[in-house]
Amino acid sequence: MLDGDVVRQFLSSELGFSREHRDLNVRRIGWVAGEIVRHGGIVVCAVIAPYEDGRQEVRRMVEPHGGFLLVHVSTPLAVCEARDPKGHYAKARAGLLPHFTGVSDPYEPPSNPEVVVRSDQESVDESLSRILGVLATRGLVDSAVLAGLSAAPVAS
Repeated sequence: MLDGDVVRQFLSSELGFSREHRDLNVRRIGWVAGEIVRHGGIVVCAVIAPYEDGRQEVRRMVEPHGGFLLVHVSTPLAVCEARDPKGHYAKARAGLLPHFTGVSDPYEPPSNPEVVVRSDQESVDESLSRILGVLATRGLVDSAVLAGLSAAPVAS
């Protein structure tokens, strides 16, 4: 699991949030993901990748080594702001966080996601079930693995 906040802390701590730095951070995560997949691993990247060209570049880095599944967690901005545990949206609205995705910096919705999760309309379990279904259909996870996962509790 490559969590965007953790990767930024340890692999991209010198970067800011300009478009150039966001692109570089996403490319670094994509490179790490590609290496994991190239060596037979499975990786989940939980990262804000706000620009279409960056997502496509990561797809090109990973796909030759195995499967690639782009999941777009589509959530209205008002819902993101209401759920914001760190207070980032309020700081961005106050002008304290420049280049903030969705507020003072654009978010380009993906043109070709394999799955669109509507976190404001479906439960975590429903979203997970759809994602796992696509992974199984593509042969990226074994049905026995899915059976074990469906019985496990899911943290939200």
